[in-house]
Amino acid sequence: MEKATFAAGCFWGVEAEFNKIKGVKNTIVGYTGGNTKNPTYEEVCTDKTGHAEAIQITYDPEELSYDELLVAFWSMHNPTQLNRQGPDVGKQYRSAIFYHNEEQKNIAEKSKNNQQQKYDKKITTEIIPVAEFYPAEEYHQRYFQKNKSFSCKM
Repeated sequence: MEKATFAAGCFWGVEAEFNKIKGVKNTIVGYTGGNTKNPTYEEVCTDKTGHAEAIQITYDPEELSYDELLVAFWSMHNPTQLNRQGPDVGKQYRSAIFYHNEEQKNIAEKSKNNQQQKYDKKITTEIIPVAEFYPAEEYHQRYFQKNKSFSCKM
């Protein structure tokens, strides 16, 4: 099994989309890329911790490639919006790829360059080393499965 970590706006919808992909074995939503240890959702929402709402994915590389995860990542958000996705505004909603090794970094950079050709605006997605990942509170995990009446347009 391998890990991949992405930020693409509100983590509820991002998690729901990644969980539809064959080869994704587990997802955890949480916070990464900031400067506060063990941040809470309330702290991250102040936009002062530096963390992004993110998802950490465990996937089987025999069934699903990192390239395929990146295709899904690019398709589920607008990577040209700086520090926001739709109505969600703040650095915690930024677009980021947190790579776990040099191979992921290289693949992500190539993928970003290829994606840039599809946009008139500059892609703002950060490609940075994975930092400490702090799982979000339990009520955020698999949020849409627990709250079936709630809908979010991705």
